[in-house]
Amino acid sequence: MKRGFTLIELVMVIVILGILAATALPRFIDLSGKARESAAKGSLGGIRSALAITYASNAAYGSAGWPSSLISDMFADNNVPTEPYSNSNSVTYSSSAPTGVGSGWVYDSTTGKVWINNSSYTSY
Repeated sequence: MKRGFTLIELVMVIVILGILAATALPRFIDLSGKARESAAKGSLGGIRSALAITYASNAAYGSAGWPSSLISDMFADNNVPTEPYSNSNSVTYSSSAPTGVGSGWVYDSTTGKVWINNSSYTSY
């Protein structure tokens, strides 16, 4: 008496595993994009918090207004957060949201607004 699996049983197991993989895989394909988006939102929140603290400190000492530049001293680790789409922490100074594709951050010192230097991500 031989023991083992028949070819039909093995094919059925492979088909079932294929169906399971086909239903689960699309959920995980876009995870890196969502992770970058979450990291970008977190970094923007950190930059905006640092700007708000600096603004409040300036106001407390009688010098109301947004800081003229984003400097590393504003952050706990003494580094401007890295923008996750281009992996850059450079800062461009402009009074409007970006209209093209660049890298790093865009900062408007008159309003205190910060954007990712890429027009595709200005809604954050």
